[in-house]
Amino acid sequence: MKRSALALAVSVLALAPAACADDEPRTRPTSAVRADSVVAEDLDSPWSIAFYGETPLVSERDSARVLELDAAGTPRQVAVIDDVEPSGEGGLLGIAVHDDFLYTYFTADAENRVQRFPIAGDAGALTLGEPETVIDEIPAASNHNGGRIAFGPDGMLYVTTGDAGEAENAQDSSSLSGKILRLTPDGAVPDDNPLSGSPVYSFGHRNPQGIAWADDGTMYASEFGQDTWDELNVIEPGRNYGWPDVEGVADRSGFVDPIQQWSPSEASPSGIAVVGDDILIANLRGESLRRVPRNARGTSTETFTDLGRLRDVVVAPNGEVWVVTNNTDGRGDPADGDDRIMRAR
Repeated sequence: MKRSALALAVSVLALAPAACADDEPRTRPTSAVRADSVVAEDLDSPWSIAFYGETPLVSERDSARVLELDAAGTPRQVAVIDDVEPSGEGGLLGIAVHDDFLYTYFTADAENRVQRFPIAGDAGALTLGEPETVIDEIPAASNHNGGRIAFGPDGMLYVTTGDAGEAENAQDSSSLSGKILRLTPDGAVPDDNPLSGSPVYSFGHRNPQGIAWADDGTMYASEFGQDTWDELNVIEPGRNYGWPDVEGVADRSGFVDPIQQWSPSEASPSGIAVVGDDILIANLRGESLRRVPRNARGTSTETFTDLGRLRDVVVAPNGEVWVVTNNTDGRGDPADGDDRIMRAR
């Protein structure tokens, strides 16, 4: 998408002035939501979107459902993922498609797990086959579960994991929590991973929930801070991103500083996408879609809307930018029609 098209996409989302503070009641009149921008609505805590060809697939955190959307945005249940145990921030989280498999990241009884399912059938009648575990025994808790999965330009599967409430594990290279993991599509450890025999690609993370790549291969990740700074990082193999020893820009040897940081009340970043020369970040507490120019570090444009909490932002196969609201996740204030997927033209 060209920069001019992106500016138009962001302007479509500017449906209202800045959102109210989190502890204030919010009224978001559905009349302000442009009908021609609604992809789907009345969803239950949607978390992630992936595309099987042209068909959008959506994960719902608490129901453990995988939905497919038709051209009119009408959802159809493809499957309910077994063994999902939703609690707090856990449940069915990220999904990704690679070849003819759907990859799912979810919270089970005592762990987070990635499984893949063969996809069969045509659009409107998709089915999932028997699951195969890609990686398991990722520490889980009621919060800080990470959960974003995506395939990089190298064809490898990248998995974000949170610290599961045990901050010190983020610095422990033998633990799978507080990390970004890198695996082959079938779950093997690539020979060129930075730690021999380990899926760990980077460490020192608190709760990363967004990963994306620019055309030049640069990898970006968004991360929830604790009380001081949320982060946008450039991810490099084997590097230490500081948590819990540092939060935000620390300028300390041995740790990688973020390229941008924000107060959690203004951000709480989840899904991200790279569109041309811009990084788009979906913010939960900040209730905004933030645009960060790649070539102008330290600057950003916050587009506040009356859509409430934003969980994910993706680029559809036709080049449209879609955003996912998350007002039914227990921390938002649902309005009529929530939750939605919105199209930005």
